[in-house]
Amino acid sequence: MDKDEIHLRRLPAAAPWGPHTDSEFHGVDFLPEDLNEAPEETRMRVNKKYSCLPAEEKGIHIINIRAIEDIGYDQHESTLLNSLSKNPDADCKYGLYFRDGKRKVDYILVYHYKKSSAGRTLTRRVHHNDSSARSAKQDQPLPGKGVQLEMRESEPHVDYHEDDKRFRREEYEGNLVEAGLELERDEDTKIHGVGFVKIHAPWNVLCREAEFLKLKMPTKKMYQINQTHGLLKKINSVIQKITEPIQPKVAEHKPQTVKRLSYPFSREKQHLFDLSDRDSFFDSKTRSTIVYEILKRTTCTKAKYSMGITSLLANGVYSAAYPLHDGDYEGENVEPNDRKLLCEEWASYGVFYKYQPIDLVRKYFGEKIGLYFAWLGVYTQMLIPASIVGIIVFLYGCATVDENIPSMEMCDQRNNITMCPLCDRTCSYWKMSSACATARASHLFDNPATVFFSVFMALWAATFMEHWKRKQMRLNYRWDLTGFEEEEDHPRAEYEAKVLEKSLRKEHKHKETDKEKLTWKDRFPAYLTNFVGIIFMVGLTFAIVFGVIIYRISTAAALAISSTPSGRSSVRVTVTATAVIINLVVIIILDEVYGCIARWLTQIEVPKTDKNFEERLIFKAFLLKFVNAYTPIFYVAFFKGRFVGRPGDYVYIFHSFRMEECAPGGCLMELCIQLSIIMLGKQLIQNNLFEIGIPKMKKFIRYMKLKRRRSLDHEEHMKKKQRYEVDYNLEPFAGLTPEYMEMIIQFGFVTLFVASFPLAPLFALLNNIIEIRLDAKKFVTELRRPVAVRAKDIGIWYNILRGIGKLAVIINAFVISFTSDFIPRLVYLYMYSENGTMHGFVNHTLSSFNVSDFQAGTAPNDPMDLGYEVQICRYKDYREPPWSENKYDISKDFWAVLAARLAFVIVFQNLVMFMSDFVDWIIPDIPKDISQQIHKEKVLMVEVFMREEQGKLQMLETWKDKDKRKGENCNNHSPRLSRSHSGSLSSCHSYPLDV
Repeated sequence: MDKDEIHLRRLPAAAPWGPHTDSEFHGVDFLPEDLNEAPEETRMRVNKKYSCLPAEEKGIHIINIRAIEDIGYDQHESTLLNSLSKNPDADCKYGLYFRDGKRKVDYILVYHYKKSSAGRTLTRRVHHNDSSARSAKQDQPLPGKGVQLEMRESEPHVDYHEDDKRFRREEYEGNLVEAGLELERDEDTKIHGVGFVKIHAPWNVLCREAEFLKLKMPTKKMYQINQTHGLLKKINSVIQKITEPIQPKVAEHKPQTVKRLSYPFSREKQHLFDLSDRDSFFDSKTRSTIVYEILKRTTCTKAKYSMGITSLLANGVYSAAYPLHDGDYEGENVEPNDRKLLCEEWASYGVFYKYQPIDLVRKYFGEKIGLYFAWLGVYTQMLIPASIVGIIVFLYGCATVDENIPSMEMCDQRNNITMCPLCDRTCSYWKMSSACATARASHLFDNPATVFFSVFMALWAATFMEHWKRKQMRLNYRWDLTGFEEEEDHPRAEYEAKVLEKSLRKEHKHKETDKEKLTWKDRFPAYLTNFVGIIFMVGLTFAIVFGVIIYRISTAAALAISSTPSGRSSVRVTVTATAVIINLVVIIILDEVYGCIARWLTQIEVPKTDKNFEERLIFKAFLLKFVNAYTPIFYVAFFKGRFVGRPGDYVYIFHSFRMEECAPGGCLMELCIQLSIIMLGKQLIQNNLFEIGIPKMKKFIRYMKLKRRRSLDHEEHMKKKQRYEVDYNLEPFAGLTPEYMEMIIQFGFVTLFVASFPLAPLFALLNNIIEIRLDAKKFVTELRRPVAVRAKDIGIWYNILRGIGKLAVIINAFVISFTSDFIPRLVYLYMYSENGTMHGFVNHTLSSFNVSDFQAGTAPNDPMDLGYEVQICRYKDYREPPWSENKYDISKDFWAVLAARLAFVIVFQNLVMFMSDFVDWIIPDIPKDISQQIHKEKVLMVEVFMREEQGKLQMLETWKDKDKRKGENCNNHSPRLSRSHSGSLSSCHSYPLDV
């Protein structure tokens, strides 16, 4: 028998239970024949390299556990036996390596199994079935200290569901071994009923898969990166010295002067690559990516069901699959690792002022997550100039508030302007001077500088997008992604299941089945459900906003009845504040609901690949969350006060609720309040409650559950946790969509209505400084390590950002022209002002109404509330006076202002769009130095291959010359010598063959 093989023979039915005494079955425990599904004879080959039993234990018979139980052996005394042997956990660095301490764990599969409290323990279960080669690879047991499978002694019942899962796992793991991976099982853990399969990819598998995936790896060839000269070099050196204190202390962040030439890995050209240290040539991120590709590609074909790892996870065969973190990030005796370094230099609030170590983030988490944090960093940096300009605009409003003539006129009590009631019957007449505070506050945001700021922010958005494109190209060059093209991903588990279901239906109808795929007919019910669902959700949002409008109207009417003068004076503020808080609460609740609904709607569509799934999910979630977040703001900006009517002919909702009006200073102040409360409240609550509180609550619940389990099993509690056990208790990575979505909605708040709230960029900047460290801490300490995904851009999010930037120009144009009083002031100043000043502007914007024209039952109940009888009251509109022939009709002034407003929208929109496109055109997408370096890399790569070809040609020519000279020497021998040495010539001709 070969020394690398162990021959396993089937025992007869009468064989005794337990280890066989024959030397040929030394140390192997068998199941009796009748427990197998198909008891047939087989010969299995078990390679010793998968065995992890310590060398000193290989010749020891396995003891019958039942006999030990019979003599009263106590479980807690097992520590005595364990102390006699060497602790293997220290050798494998507590789960980072296999039990031999040499092979690194690249990936973990987790599964649940049922552990019975009593019964026999089998050291190794071997199935006998030689009917197919498939069973041979399935039934090969995985090595490990916990391969025991417990059975109840006198329990005939079999859990077929659990057996089916186990059979699938065995076949799948056998296929993984066939693919070249090395596996080791561990069920002897602190987590009750949970088993772990450790996966290691050997060198030959890593090389093979790296070639398949076209991974660019560094070669031996190094070249000098082009450096700046002259004045630019001095400026760069000064900037480096100034920014040195805010640079992270990591090796990857230091400026590089040389770079290794990268080339897609090839086994035939291994001599090009620097393989001096094979252990570090493929880093942990790359190794886990390679293993994950094999896991997705490997299938389990039991019951005609082709299943990859995604299907097995979806069906509960495995409960989790993840790569390991590099080690602990806190503690006294923690070995240095990338995770610890990230925690110190990135995921800490104490380093909020420093740049992010993006290269180290990419090295640990992969390009996709690295690009997210790089984009977030660029966005946060770009908010600094926007915040400074916003503060200047706000301070300008504060400085000029006392010089603003319209607000001074509104506050002047000598004007004695009596305003019409704000509601029917219960509301009385009121003095315009009572709205003085609102008018002064509105000037802080409604001033000429606001127009400049809107133009500035439109150009800022265009510059930000161009700056990010250039930064993205730099990262692609640094991360060797310049020639990377995404290949079509593997089909999702749900898609495969649907296709299988469709093919089975066709088979049942005796139809020929080609390679099936889902058509639009198969997806039509899902598309219809999506359309109806999205329309319903948008309608629900509108209904909620409408409900808040009814609340505002009814509350204003109720507070107007208040007997106290202070209550009546603060009606507008109270109603606005409470309505905005209600909107905020509803928005936050619906955000979570809409996120779940968007995922469900995408799932029933059954997209083919993960990329298709993600893009459709992003589109639906963004659409619903955009409508949810901005509908209340759109109402205040463009609809409130537009369809009110006039005194004596108001517009009513349900014939009882009168539409609400804007304040005398306009709706811009109310828009500012609405925007600021929703933006700040959304950021504070979602960041503090959802991103910090909920994960900590989940962590606490998991901790309490584990504590309860540990109290039941003292022996397991005494063990030190392995790395994969610690990572299993972390939260699974749920993708970057929630992180991007939060920032995109914030980007909308910063750009869409910035004309009404110049301080929005400042609050966004403060939020993002915390957000970066919060997300970093979450990724490093609270989430399982995600599988590294290669990506060269941020995908569909870039298009969404560009769309919001274009939309922002249009919305700000309408906010300035229709919501603010900027255009009416310009029209009055240049068309109606007698002395070229704003004196008389307030009176010009107010129309008159004769109180005798009130409809029956709508006049105030207390007409003498101001102490005198009112005959004419004023209201904000451009209408003819009551003494005119066409009384209360729209006046010519209205049409003049409307024409000016529309003209401003057209001019502003086209001018800013042109300027944005000019910025887009003038800034190249690819920096000049990067394009030069990419070209230089191509030239150097050609030179390397040309030299290699020349070396090969020279070697061939050398061999030919040697062969020729040898032949000539043989031909120059004398005939006698040639005859006497007849074999010499033949030996000469055989020389090239020997070479």
